[in-house]
This record gives sequence, C-alpha cells and structure tokens, in this order.
Amino acid sequence: MSFKTSLRAGQILTNNELMKEFSVANSGGMRKSNKNNVLVIISDHTKDLYDDKYYGNELHYTGMGLEGDQELNYRQNKTLAESNKNGVDVHLFEVFEENKYIYRGMVKLCKEPYQEIQLDKNNNERTVWIFPLIIIDSEDIIDSSVYDICYENKIKEIKKLSRKNLERLVKEKNNVKTSYRTIKTTTYIRDPYIAEYAKLRANGFCQLCEEKAPFYTKNNKPYLEAHHLKWLSKGGTDTIDNVVALCPNCHRKMHELNDKEDIKKLKIELEKYNETIDY
Repeated sequence: MSFKTSLRAGQILTNNELMKEFSVANSGGMRKSNKNNVLVIISDHTKDLYDDKYYGNELHYTGMGLEGDQELNYRQNKTLAESNKNGVDVHLFEVFEENKYIYRGMVKLCKEPYQEIQLDKNNNERTVWIFPLIIIDSEDIIDSSVYDICYENKIKEIKKLSRKNLERLVKEKNNVKTSYRTIKTTTYIRDPYIAEYAKLRANGFCQLCEEKAPFYTKNNKPYLEAHHLKWLSKGGTDTIDNVVALCPNCHRKMHELNDKEDIKKLKIELEKYNETIDY
C-alpha cells in the first residue's frame, strides 16, 4: 500500500514532526524514506547555497551536493530525476523561518532537468542540476508577508558582509532571469544582495537628486532604497546594471511619474559604473 499523508497544503511542521510523519532523516534538503517510498524535498529560503527560484507556478529546484559539480545519477538527484517513472512520491516543503516547514503538497517534474552555474559551500563556481517542478492538485497561495519577513532577515545578514565580499557575491548572483510567483498577486522576488550592493555603491547619495541620504539607520547606514530602472513587471532584470539607489522621495517620484529625463540621467549613472566593472 502506498504512503498517504494527512497533511494539508499550508500546514506548518517542526523538523521533528516532519521526520516522524515521513520517516526521513533529520537533515538535508532531499530526504528519502525507503520505508514509505517517498522523497521529501525542502526549499529553504533562509539559506543561499541552493538558489531555488519560482517562474510562475514552476519551482526550479537545485539538486543535491554541497561542494563541486553535482551529478545527476548521485543519490536523491537520481531519485528525483526518475520520479515520474520510479513510483516514488515527492513531497515539497518550504522554509522562510527557522524550524517552520510549510507543506506545499506533492510535486512532479514538468520539464527535463538542466544544468547551470552556482556557487558551492566554499564559494567556488560549480555546475548544479536544476529540477523544474509543479505542485500537484494544490491551490495553496503563500502570504506576501512571509516573503517580506524572509527578505528583511536576509538584508540584516547581508549588512554584516564586507564591501569586498558583497561585491564578489553580487557578480556571481546577477539574476538575468527574474524569479516570480503568485502570492495573492504576482510578486517579483528581489535579490537582497543586488539591492544592498546598489545602495552601498551609491556611497550615501541619491543617484537622482544627488543629495545625501535623508537620515542614517540605527546601524549608522545611510538610508536609501533600491529601484529597478526598468521595472521587473515590465521585463527588467534583477541585475546590478538595472538597479539604482534613491532617496525615498525620488523613489516614490520614479514610481509615480517615471519621467523620461530622470530615466535618462539614471541610465548615464549606470553606464559610468558599468564601464569600470568587468562582469
């Protein structure tokens, strides 16, 4: 008899509860239960090693392997790659806060796995396998506040990085293809590394009005806001050559007016910077 879970989409479990429900190990992003013939995969958005992304209703999930090039025929990568024909049910959880595993439901491969370049645990470039997945028979929609909290928590951690380390990571994480998913409305998922570096690069001055940031934060950082010159909703990319740092007033002005002369000025600012950077 095949394994059946009583969990409903959106239900939150602790790690111990997840282990007990599926009879899986206590760690890892891909956990196989031979007893129940299921594979539990976890998309942990609090960690940056695995760069999982949503493109509409598709989750592009990064495979197993912390260091070096990943292999498609290695352990649970092989299980997931063959899951449409090997009889193993795949269950998805997402994590936005520590020890809160949100059950999304069963998933299946909707396209063939493919490869891309990501960083490993030692920050070295490596080839990983990406598995395009869709959720089966679930209309659970995540609350946008969950993403907002996760994003702000990442910003707090990123602020602890040195400028040199942040600049290096940004170059590796330039997201040419923008991640997005439906969250009550469609929400474009901004990369906090890109946003924070754009503000750091501005050296405390708004790139539109050229005035100093209106105030300093509690951490003694000039307060500026990241703005995508070509909006993500209009096909803009979440890349450092499309993001500027603005004071709150100019940021609101850009969203209200999006004046052609302002856009032209900001494009010139970005072009000056891009001439000095080797991507």
